[in-house]
Amino acid sequence: MAMPTHSHLPKRRRVCPHMATATEVAVAIAPLDSLADELLFLVLDRVAAADPRALKSFALASRACRDAESRHRRLLRPYRADLLRAALARYPSASRLDLTLCPRVPDSALAVLSSAPLLSLRAVDLSRSRGFGAPGLAALAAAFPGLADLDLSNGVELGDEAAAEVARACGLRRLCLSRCKPITDMGLGCVAVGCPDLREIALNWCLGITDLGVQFLALKCNKLTTLNLSYTMISKDCLPAIMKLPNLEVLSLVGCVGIDDDGLASLQNECSKSLQVLDMSNCQNVTDVGVSSVVKAMPNLLELNLSYCCHVTPSMGKCFQMIPKLQTLKLEGCKFMIDGLKYIGISCASLRELSLSKCSGLTDTDLSFVVSRLKSLLKLDITCNRNITDASLAAITSSCPSLISLKMESCNHVSSEGLRMIGRRCSHLEELDITDSDLDDEGLKALSGCSKLSSLKIGICMKISDEGLMHIGKSCPELRDIDLYRSGAISDEGVTQIAQGCPMLESINLSYCTEITDLSLAALSKCAKLNTLEIRGCPSVSSAGLSEISTGCRLLAKLDIKKCFAINDVGMLFLSQFSHSLRQINLSYCSVTDIGLMSLSSICGLQSMTIVHLAGITPNGLMAALMICGGLKKVKLHAAFRSMMPPHMLKVVEARGCIFQWIDKPFQVEQERCDIWKQQSQDVLVPLPSYRII
Repeated sequence: MAMPTHSHLPKRRRVCPHMATATEVAVAIAPLDSLADELLFLVLDRVAAADPRALKSFALASRACRDAESRHRRLLRPYRADLLRAALARYPSASRLDLTLCPRVPDSALAVLSSAPLLSLRAVDLSRSRGFGAPGLAALAAAFPGLADLDLSNGVELGDEAAAEVARACGLRRLCLSRCKPITDMGLGCVAVGCPDLREIALNWCLGITDLGVQFLALKCNKLTTLNLSYTMISKDCLPAIMKLPNLEVLSLVGCVGIDDDGLASLQNECSKSLQVLDMSNCQNVTDVGVSSVVKAMPNLLELNLSYCCHVTPSMGKCFQMIPKLQTLKLEGCKFMIDGLKYIGISCASLRELSLSKCSGLTDTDLSFVVSRLKSLLKLDITCNRNITDASLAAITSSCPSLISLKMESCNHVSSEGLRMIGRRCSHLEELDITDSDLDDEGLKALSGCSKLSSLKIGICMKISDEGLMHIGKSCPELRDIDLYRSGAISDEGVTQIAQGCPMLESINLSYCTEITDLSLAALSKCAKLNTLEIRGCPSVSSAGLSEISTGCRLLAKLDIKKCFAINDVGMLFLSQFSHSLRQINLSYCSVTDIGLMSLSSICGLQSMTIVHLAGITPNGLMAALMICGGLKKVKLHAAFRSMMPPHMLKVVEARGCIFQWIDKPFQVEQERCDIWKQQSQDVLVPLPSYRII
């Protein structure tokens, strides 16, 4: 039997989009429509995790893809308030509205929400926006009866009238009023009555709030689990009411000067079994006596922050025996009396995290003893403890091999040999800060054994070179953040090793690494997740290298190119074309003119610019750029420009929510070598205060 030739086979028909019938089009898109939304959304979630820009490309593929992407999106983050109506119409399934990219959101913009069909909206973030008041909040509350999360932080113009409108959102579970300074007990009372189901509320820096308002809040909102009263004018009188909250788990009293030992002593008749996290840092009138009263009243504490609060005495260390479940203890800036730290080691055997940053009175003997008792310790911070030596580090690395975080910046008496013990014994480390240390290449080779490192800060380490970075690049593929600030011996070869070996890199600081050139930026451009790049004071970097970063790192959000003299308008043109995620830039001393600045201003999401000592810009060019860039929230300019720019135009920019910071610094081009700079820094170093740092 003869086999059929190709001439006898039926020819495949090629369907052209402009000639296809309705049936053929339906068949073509059937695979997408046949997927259940749950499965399709799982696919889109994985796509977005790999590259957020991919969702936009997916939506442009076809009408079916556009509809699917509209149903999938849950977060809306418009650049401008006037785009709010269009965004709401496009994404009816969104549950969260983030307006932090909009410097000004007038009441009229919030009024459009009343006509939006977004019944699923559950959270709104206005924490970085201005221009709205009580009418806008009234429209917001009326439009979304299911609103559960509202962030109004930094609403310095919001008062009791606005709080009364917030109270209309009776389903609120979380409310943030941080720095809403005009709000008083009257406004808080309205919120307490209108929102009885509140679980979390932040009132830090609400200077009009007193004991009366807090007592009423505790009475009406007895489901509260998180309460932040930091830097308010409360006193001991409201503490009993707070302690009666049956579900309270997190309480923050940072900087509450009205809280003292007498007030805390009144808690001895109260007992909060639910409280797990307490922050009393910077409570200046609390001593070790008050701390003893606290731990007696809160037996189930898991986390306690007493930073910059009081002396650590033996009696205070002993009292921690009454909170056996304590896992996190923060004592930054405290002064340790003799045996104070020793008794912490005896009393807190279950500690997982201990912070002793910037403490005084800390010795090798005490630190060695405490870590020998804390076998479960995972995180340790001993930053700026300049008296500890290799003896402490030997005890830490031998007693706590399971550490995942170690911070010891400016521990100058630890030698390079001591630092090598970290890599040899603590292989589980994920975060390491040894900035301003005696680290050398052999130390980096030892640290390469910590293959799980995600954050490595080794700035101002004068002895490291490309050879040491080679070991990190080969052995730490999960590295996301590396700081090489003023590590002057680093060159293109070392940066290339990091870029090639650490594809997950998100942030790198190469400021004042004067040997790097455009080759380093070309290598870093392959790190697609890079969002923060600091190359301040790198004179050999030019616009050619910046163009590589712009095209390769589309997620770039923060860029510092101060004193990169070879970067000019060409670099700005590439940024404007490709870096649409850019939020913050410092281009002081660069060779940018009005043309480059105008190009940069076309980036919709740009929020902060520092443009001091740009010789190529004029007042007219600067004003034009500021008028174009509608999303700016903060601009740093040289004070000389203030008198050259029309006051009425500055007011227009300020009315959009932009804050100007005028800098009066002399023009300075010369840069000290890294080793000379470090020596000068040590010469002017002053001792840390022995008690408090405010």
